[in-house]
Amino acid sequence: MNGTLNTVGHWLGLCRRPPVIHTMNEGFSLPAKRVFEVFSDGGGGSGSGIIRQGIGVALSGMRTLVQNRQLLWFTLLVGLVLAGNSIGHATFRYINRTLQPDTLVVYTQDFVLSFATLFCLVFLLAALVLSISSKKEGPASCLEGLCEAKKYLKTIFIWTLVLTLAALLLDRIYIYISLIGFPHEFGFIYTFIDGSFVRTIAQFPFNWTLDWDMLTGVPGYGGRSLLLLIYPFGVLETLHFSLIILVLFILTPFVVPFIVLEHKTLKDAVAGSFALLKKTWDGAAVCALFLGAIVTGIFLMHLLLQAASGIVDPYNTVIFHPTVTWITLALLYNIALLIMAFIIATVGGIAVLDLYRTTKNKDT
Repeated sequence: MNGTLNTVGHWLGLCRRPPVIHTMNEGFSLPAKRVFEVFSDGGGGSGSGIIRQGIGVALSGMRTLVQNRQLLWFTLLVGLVLAGNSIGHATFRYINRTLQPDTLVVYTQDFVLSFATLFCLVFLLAALVLSISSKKEGPASCLEGLCEAKKYLKTIFIWTLVLTLAALLLDRIYIYISLIGFPHEFGFIYTFIDGSFVRTIAQFPFNWTLDWDMLTGVPGYGGRSLLLLIYPFGVLETLHFSLIILVLFILTPFVVPFIVLEHKTLKDAVAGSFALLKKTWDGAAVCALFLGAIVTGIFLMHLLLQAASGIVDPYNTVIFHPTVTWITLALLYNIALLIMAFIIATVGGIAVLDLYRTTKNKDT
């Protein structure tokens, strides 16, 4: 892992002084002190030092996950929560299309689904932090973290309520701006989200039939099955919701560690998170960009699969629909993409704890 970091530093033209690696307990890769203590010629505030810190924290999170594979249970649970969110969006879509409820009912549905999803995600983050922090010997225990997190249900409930209201507010602001038109300077954001991205998932390998009727038709009855409401509608709604909660988590990354590790009140935890983020926002940004670049790189690999199918079997891929072999490859790619995205999300949670400890240790 040290060799990997040095290689990254060499190609990015970073400072010559290498990071100092502290000895770690066997079977546990995130010590009480930071794993990568970064130095540069001008101190930790230089550009190269910030890059090394952000990448080092991300790599430290990966190493922690590799050495504590029980933490992958959190990856599975996050995936199940977001899958439930997609099904929930699809279910409410079907109900609303059938019963035509008033606006208040629709807003209530959005609130319930958003709150339930966010509560599960915040609870899992708290359990992840506790799993890593409470283990002294051997691998971290997912079950132990989940049991410990139950002690903070009241504070997690209140914090989830705040996040839910903020998420719904951001969602309504986005809808309002999209209706009246994005400012010219930010028009590319709307074009990418509601234009390019939607067109991308309507193509192979994301739409592996190239004809929604083939995927969603109800045999013998005509019309379309409920699968259409889950994919692509439910998935798109979940992606949109995930982007909003990602923004909220990035703005308040240390609230949960303050709550479960220092037993702070919600008010003190939020204040402490902002104070800590002010000191380490640059390293956190580099870490987030590094992890995001990994997911983006895997996502862009769909172009290779798309090009290969078009070259080998252009008629079936473009004119009609791919063969069983290409559909299988497309499904495997989609599954791999989702798994990697959830794994990176777990690494991000571990990195938050590493940044929290790093900054706290600097202050003491």
